[in-house]
Amino acid sequence: MADVCDSREMNGQTDGGLDLEEDPSGLEEARKELETWKAKAEQADDVKARLILEKLEEDDAKAKAQQEMLAYVKKQEECQKDFSQSMDAVQDQILQLARRKKDLQDNLKRCQTQLEARRVESTKLKQKFKIYAQIPDTEVKFSGPVEEEADGDSQPIRAVFVISQRASVLLHGGQALITFEEERVASQVLKIAKCSVSIENTTVDVKPQRITMDPAVKFEVHLDVSRKELKLSNVPPSMPDERVADRLELSFSRPSRGGGEVERVEYDNNTGTGRITFLCPGVADSLALTGSYHVDLDPEVKVQVGPSYSYKLRKFQTFCGAPKRTILLDDIEDKEDEEDLQDHLEIHFQKPSNYGGEIESIKYNSRGKKALHALFSESSSESCL
Repeated sequence: MADVCDSREMNGQTDGGLDLEEDPSGLEEARKELETWKAKAEQADDVKARLILEKLEEDDAKAKAQQEMLAYVKKQEECQKDFSQSMDAVQDQILQLARRKKDLQDNLKRCQTQLEARRVESTKLKQKFKIYAQIPDTEVKFSGPVEEEADGDSQPIRAVFVISQRASVLLHGGQALITFEEERVASQVLKIAKCSVSIENTTVDVKPQRITMDPAVKFEVHLDVSRKELKLSNVPPSMPDERVADRLELSFSRPSRGGGEVERVEYDNNTGTGRITFLCPGVADSLALTGSYHVDLDPEVKVQVGPSYSYKLRKFQTFCGAPKRTILLDDIEDKEDEEDLQDHLEIHFQKPSNYGGEIESIKYNSRGKKALHALFSESSSESCL
């Protein structure tokens, strides 16, 4: 700016061509204008310097921002790499969990199949070991008086029952069971692969086999029947529990209905059952025989009564095996009637020339008949056909 101003002075004149010596006022104005331009030039230099400084600062900030950006880019690449590795690890875990799930599902199916097989086996065993039998009436002969203790009337009635299941084998159609009197004869016949039995003008081939009996059980039932307690059932919850218990005590305390003095009352409203304990023995026995009793509830109801007893199973034993004197004849064709064919079988296996011997019992089941159970006696473990 100073150069510009200086260039305006030429031979003592300004650009306007004025003569400064001749015009002092113009010189003064030129000087003032020069000072003005100098001030503006200085201001411009200050602005320029300030702008340069700002540019340097901005360059530093830009360089710093670029470094930060590069650092963030590098960090982003590292994060992306870590993320990719994490994703790969998660995918591997997902695949492992999927394989584990499939293995567990396969194992679950196998376990369910095994469980179902065990349930079927358990059901078969339950049916096999379930005993349905009626205990026959037995006459008891007392040889003499028995002295009871002072509190003998309060003691429960005790009984022990021995339950013994007879061993059995399932005899299908076209099969026969033969029990010999000697084990030696049965062993000889079992060594023969096939026996030809003569029946008039033809023969029947049979296969001797050893049999395995179904498992049998034997156990004792120890039964205690209370002489003072009475069991109740079908008691309706028509009022609060305490009131029901009070009404039960009042009703069973009436001698006119066969009751007696009550010692204790138990009642469960969830099941509608209860238990009455009398002070004196004998009352519970007589009421248990009636089977029912009228109770003063709201309204009067008829409840079921019965003896109160407890039992224990002891000395439980199982038996299984094969009889030594009994054999099974299989694959028998019905060439004749059942009785005639059974006679021919008995005659054939009685002859010593056929490695037979004396027969204790024989049973043949023709093909047209249903399967039946052959029972075996407990003492000798041989068939009772």
